[in-house]
Amino acid sequence: MENKNDKFLKVLLITGMSGAGKSTALSVLEDLDYEAIDNLPINLLPSLIELAQKNDPDHKNPALAIGIDARTRNFQPDNIIQVLNQIRDNVDIDLTILYFDSSNEILASRFTETRRRHPLAKDRPINDGIIRERQMMQIIKADSDYVFDTSELNIHDLRRMLSQHFVRKHDEGLNITICSFGYPKGLPRDADLVFDVRFLRNPHYDEVLRPQTGQDQKVGEYIMKDPIFDKSWEQISSLIVTLIPEYKKEGKSYLTIAFGCTGGKHRSVFMAEKLCHLLKENKHNLNLLHRELSI
Repeated sequence: MENKNDKFLKVLLITGMSGAGKSTALSVLEDLDYEAIDNLPINLLPSLIELAQKNDPDHKNPALAIGIDARTRNFQPDNIIQVLNQIRDNVDIDLTILYFDSSNEILASRFTETRRRHPLAKDRPINDGIIRERQMMQIIKADSDYVFDTSELNIHDLRRMLSQHFVRKHDEGLNITICSFGYPKGLPRDADLVFDVRFLRNPHYDEVLRPQTGQDQKVGEYIMKDPIFDKSWEQISSLIVTLIPEYKKEGKSYLTIAFGCTGGKHRSVFMAEKLCHLLKENKHNLNLLHRELSI
């Protein structure tokens, strides 16, 4: 059955107190397949929505996450409410306002830790800016659909909370990248899990196997003859299969699993290929990358 909201242009307006996690929320929503735009002047919002509708006339996959807060030039809460009410009158737009808040003490500590200046307290104490902003934002907070207090939330809690409320495609699963690499050229920057497989016997020292890679059958057979292979593969694969559902519960959209060896052409490639074959049996979006083979 078609969901009525699927026909609408979905717009999430991200607002609230400076330092309460709005930028992090926008990054999370971008991972959830929203087009994220931060610090947009409110007078440009209707034009942006109109453009999004024109670019997607069939409303197949529209969704925007727009950040608006006190940093915006000529920020006027009353004017913002007026514009938002006009947008809500449009039956083709599904507008939801998300307000992010924290206690004054937490907000002050976050600005102090990051050595950032509060946008409303450039020449004054941080607390003065927080108090002024809270007064300005009260009318918008009262009109919000969701109010999230991030005082006791870390980034993982926030990601999980937003994923539970605003995930767009429930059937996509976790996007998993499996990669191989060689240690001399450094670890992959975005790796979440890294397995050092240099303990396995090295095909490099076999003159016949040296020019081949972990994608070749003979190389795989050579590695699997290592007495430690069966036990190590069983434990590594079991750990990964166990962790994947837990990462999904935490609201993680992307997971990168890396295997490293000396040259990045034999053992790591074979292990990455073998894991990819294992995970293909499950409903995951897989991407296989052999860093050293692609050079």
